[in-house]
Amino acid sequence: MVAAATIAVLPFIWLFMRDDPRQIGLRAYGETGDTVEAPVATGNPAARAIAVLGEAMKSRDFWLLAGSFFVCGASTNGLIGTHLVSAAFDCGIPEVRSATLLAVMGIFDLFGTTGSGWLSDRFNCRYLLFGYYGLRGLSLLFLPQALLGSTAALGAFVVFYGLDWIATVPPTVRLVSDVFGRERASIVFGWVVAAHQLGAAFAAYLAGLLRTQTGTYTTAFVSAGALCLIAAFGVLPIGRKARSLPVGGVTA
Repeated sequence: MVAAATIAVLPFIWLFMRDDPRQIGLRAYGETGDTVEAPVATGNPAARAIAVLGEAMKSRDFWLLAGSFFVCGASTNGLIGTHLVSAAFDCGIPEVRSATLLAVMGIFDLFGTTGSGWLSDRFNCRYLLFGYYGLRGLSLLFLPQALLGSTAALGAFVVFYGLDWIATVPPTVRLVSDVFGRERASIVFGWVVAAHQLGAAFAAYLAGLLRTQTGTYTTAFVSAGALCLIAAFGVLPIGRKARSLPVGGVTA
């Protein structure tokens, strides 16, 4: 079904999607001044993606962004998305009710991510990410007690974590654009997202392994919480010391 839905939207993407607002005579959101002609991408797209990655890897900020998003993937898709239902079931919560917790998180995620986008246009994105990762880390440290505690405690975790689930994406996109420039931001962010998925795979496997070895998810939750706290401090230096790279105009 997913493959069929993907194939169905491909013609619409091919016919109507554009790479730049200037291709249809519009300015980018918030841009002022005369509209200039959109640049035309040339060359092999795969080769360009690899070339941009090579340039970005020379930057400390790329590793900080990729590292923080590795932690983001590990603490969301990899850990909570994959293992929350099993962890709740271990604590005596039925499967359907456990799955409902994830559904409620998804509802609050809509509000949290939208609000994060609004904040990212108005406040320092490094500080936003510091808050998001720091609070997420504290909530994961609290989760083992919430699973064994009252319904109110678990409900509070679900609402808070849902608001924070994808809130890291808008400020990360903004920082990537600020550091590497708008023309390369989409490619660099694609590689940063690859780190996110690696983190998700890492946590999905490791959390299951720890559960098998120890009989509980506590170690996995506490470890993920600690990683989030490390990531909170790791994002603070991003973009603080700007310098120009010799190739391609990428800044770091």
